[in-house]
Amino acid sequence: MKVCVIGGANIDISAVSSEAFRHGDSNPGKIRISPGGVARNIAHNLALLGDEVQLMTVFGNDSNGRMVYEDCKRIGIGTDFASFSETAGNPCFVSVSDRRGELVGGVSDMAAVYEITVPWLEARIECIEASDALVADANLSADALRFLVKNVKCPLYLDAVSGPKAERMRDALLGLPRQCIHALKCNRTEAAILAPILPSLQRCYISLGPGGVQTVSGNEVHIFPALPCTVRNTSGGGDAMLAGIVHAGSSAPIEEVARIGLLCAKCAVESDDAVNDNLKNIEL
Repeated sequence: MKVCVIGGANIDISAVSSEAFRHGDSNPGKIRISPGGVARNIAHNLALLGDEVQLMTVFGNDSNGRMVYEDCKRIGIGTDFASFSETAGNPCFVSVSDRRGELVGGVSDMAAVYEITVPWLEARIECIEASDALVADANLSADALRFLVKNVKCPLYLDAVSGPKAERMRDALLGLPRQCIHALKCNRTEAAILAPILPSLQRCYISLGPGGVQTVSGNEVHIFPALPCTVRNTSGGGDAMLAGIVHAGSSAPIEEVARIGLLCAKCAVESDDAVNDNLKNIEL
């Protein structure tokens, strides 16, 4: 399957406390630096699942941007339609997790992604339309999101990313025709923010963390429990889940899509990294 993914390709700086986390204080632990970003992580997971992926993003004009770009090439993510910023550094996300791997908080610097403008997308619309599916994250501007909803005909999958970015997505999509939006992935907090647009989506997948995933399709609501696992790091679980949802295909029954999404999420959270390379070995 050919998949186009549009959004952020970050440097992730992940700090995990080795003891009970103390707010407002210095905590001993481990710090890891690696390529990340919601769109890049989804693209990485899809490549591991065997899909043909093009990542449309703006890399930073610095050593971090070049590192993430070279890593995408190494793992088989297409970057033919990406670009480099002339002014901004590479997007970066700093996360802090407690000793159980649960996210305490984070800070993101996504200035380069705002260079994904409507003219930038218009120049790449033929590649987008040649895809079997499109994934877009809420790091995109409201104008970029509106353009995709109005113009893309292939199944469109959206990732809400975070509460503040879900607010931007909600405001961008209110009042627009949404028949092109095949599915939205969000968590409970983001779902509450996006409530005004949820009834018009074909499908919604709400991550419940250790509780599994809730699916909403029309008037049908189901909860599928999480799979037993040993959690090491939850930061990439949602990205892997959406990759599994996309990989399952837009015509698959919602129960089968949820099953594959949960399998991919389980694989992700059992790794110290946001993306678990063992995903390429799991049986779906």
